[in-house]
Amino acid sequence: MRTYTHCNSKKTMMRKVLELTGSDATPFLQSLVTNDINKRGLVYTALLTPQGKFMLDFFVLNHDDALWIDVAADHAAGLAQRLTMYRLRADVMIAELDITVSRGTGDAPIGAYPDPRSPAMGWRDYGEAQDMPTDWDALRVAQMVPQLDAELGPDSYILEMGFERLNGVDFKKGCYVGQEIVARMKHKTELRKGLARVSSSEPLSEGAEITSNGKPVGTVHTVSGTSALAYLRFDRANEMISDGINVTLEERSV
Repeated sequence: MRTYTHCNSKKTMMRKVLELTGSDATPFLQSLVTNDINKRGLVYTALLTPQGKFMLDFFVLNHDDALWIDVAADHAAGLAQRLTMYRLRADVMIAELDITVSRGTGDAPIGAYPDPRSPAMGWRDYGEAQDMPTDWDALRVAQMVPQLDAELGPDSYILEMGFERLNGVDFKKGCYVGQEIVARMKHKTELRKGLARVSSSEPLSEGAEITSNGKPVGTVHTVSGTSALAYLRFDRANEMISDGINVTLEERSV
C-alpha cells in the first residue's frame, strides 16, 4: 500500500503564478498537460510522468496573449525548471509574476473565475481580492477533492484520484506526457483502488493505516471531524479499522 509524507493541510497552501509567453506557448503547454487549455475560463490540469503517474496539478488561464499558471508556491520553481527542460527550441518564455491568488466560496468578486473542479469549491481571483474565511479541509473532504502533498503524491494515478469527475482530464485533446497510461486505465481497466470519503465514530489520524480483517486496505489522508479522505482498495473496503476505530466507506471518488 502506498505511503508518503503528509503536509499539514490545515495550513493555507500559498500559490504563485507563472506566465508563459511566446508564439509557441499554447501548443507547448497543450502537448504536456492532461486537460485542454484552449477551453474558456480557468482550466484544472496536471503534469504527469511518462509512466502516467502524477507529478503536479495546477490551474491554467488564458490571459491576453499569455498563459497564467496558478501553482502551489513550494512547487513553482520546480515546475518552471521542468517546463524549461521540455521547452527545447520552442518560442516560450517563462516568468514568475507578482500576483496575489485569492479564493472563496461566498459572492465572487468582479473578475474572479469559478473553480473548475466543482461549483462547491467557489472562486479563484488574480489581483486585489482577499481569501474568504472557509474551512477548506472540510470542504475538500465533503467534495472529495484531493490536494497536492496531502492526497496527491508521486505514486498517484489521476483517474484513481477522481480527476475525470473534477474536470482535470480531457480524453479528446490528443497526446500529452503520460497520456497512453491514462487512456489505458480509462478504457481497459476497472479501477480497484482510489480516493474515497470515509466516516468514523471519532476522528482518525492522518497518515494512519486502515485494515480489514487484519489486512492493509488503505491510508487515512485529510481528516475533518469524523469524516476523512482515504486511499482504499475497494475490494477490501468492508469491516475496516484504523487505530482501533471502526471506519465506514461513505462514497468513492471514482
